[in-house]
Amino acid sequence: METQRPLDQKHLLLSSSPPDKPKLMHGGNYIREGRDSNKSTWLLLSPETPDEVGSLAKFLSIFSSYGVNLSHIESRSSTRRLGYEFMVECEHGTGDLGATLAELKKNTGYLQIISRNYKDNRSAVPWFPRRIRDLDRFANQILSYGAELDSDHPGFTDPEYRARRKYFADIAYNYKYGQPLPHVDYTKEEIATWGIVFRNLTALYPTHACKEHNHVFPLLIENCRYREDNIPQIEDVSNFLKDCTGFTLRPVAGLLSSRDFLAGLAFRVFHSTQYIRHPSRPLYTPEPDVCHELLGHAPLFADPAFAQFSQEIGLASLGAPDDYIEKLATCFWFTVEYGLCRQDGKLKAFGAGLLSSFGELQYCLSDRPELKEFEPEVTGEQKYPITEYQPVYFVANSFEDAKAKMIKFSRTIPRDFGVRYNPYTQSIDILDTPKQIMNLLRDVHQEMDLLLGAMDKL
Repeated sequence: METQRPLDQKHLLLSSSPPDKPKLMHGGNYIREGRDSNKSTWLLLSPETPDEVGSLAKFLSIFSSYGVNLSHIESRSSTRRLGYEFMVECEHGTGDLGATLAELKKNTGYLQIISRNYKDNRSAVPWFPRRIRDLDRFANQILSYGAELDSDHPGFTDPEYRARRKYFADIAYNYKYGQPLPHVDYTKEEIATWGIVFRNLTALYPTHACKEHNHVFPLLIENCRYREDNIPQIEDVSNFLKDCTGFTLRPVAGLLSSRDFLAGLAFRVFHSTQYIRHPSRPLYTPEPDVCHELLGHAPLFADPAFAQFSQEIGLASLGAPDDYIEKLATCFWFTVEYGLCRQDGKLKAFGAGLLSSFGELQYCLSDRPELKEFEPEVTGEQKYPITEYQPVYFVANSFEDAKAKMIKFSRTIPRDFGVRYNPYTQSIDILDTPKQIMNLLRDVHQEMDLLLGAMDKL
């Protein structure tokens, strides 16, 4: 029997896989490491004296004197100290950035370096998005375009399928934050392929899927037109998820780096494909397609506890060193993609790679694979094969338990600041000063007062 299994895109396997096995790579959905094409460094800085008159002009003169070009300048109220702070983007290859930084350190009250090429500057923090619209900055820095197919792909010799894949890649490539999600008119052949996958998987869900997935799936049928004869639009699904947990979908044109993909989760954004697998092998796919995204991932992102767990992985990745990005990507793989959990004394599947794979969904709950407890410190080091079903799965006691373990693990990541997602501004707050911690404690105190007041009324 052919098996459907999503492709993980971290280390490309060049040798051919067996004809009935998908070609796999290490990591998670749309995760692959590679050389980053971004050539800029971001600086966060504030004047020595709060509300110092002419401070921006003073800073700009320093950049000018050393010939460093700025492609972005932004000022805003500082959360670290009184007054304002500035965020600037410096173009690489222009002027003397090292001398500029040395001069700025003498004339600023606060300076933080956030760089894509942070290995060239040991004081730098790996770049990460601060606002949800910053996802546009890396969404098209893809490592492989979605229209590119390997020679052993079922659709490699099919010109119509290749043209269709290019169409899907192009509409995702041109998408920008705030725009309506691209609407797709799927062909009869594509809908027929979806129908085969839908029919086979929904027959297994009642006995194999976790209760959260089975709770949400009927709601997707009711609200997003999940049917055997209809492929849902990702905008409808994204709007549904936003109403449930604040998660949204964003179209992706190809492969993102691990760091960039995980950063999207910090904003409760999931990068999703829209194309579908080749019709010649409906129960097989060499990469994640719309069946994997909408049948496997989407239902769980509607669950509050699972959504929070997924976001914690994303938040942990912000500014983390490369070796920890590797560990977090592997934790993502063994949970969000291939996770199992215990419910009512039985094992159930919650990973999207399992819930979208007719063959592996049955295999994972058999007595053949080895089971281990989910512990991020151990899970993040686990190695696994790339051309066969997993010999090892990790089991979570609950999403709440997995979330608590992930938060604890994130505290071990070597970075000299904390991060917090601000849902009101859809931005990331960097916590690295006493003033910020006091403001956060004040907010927590207000929430506690609200809860105590509600308890009194009960």
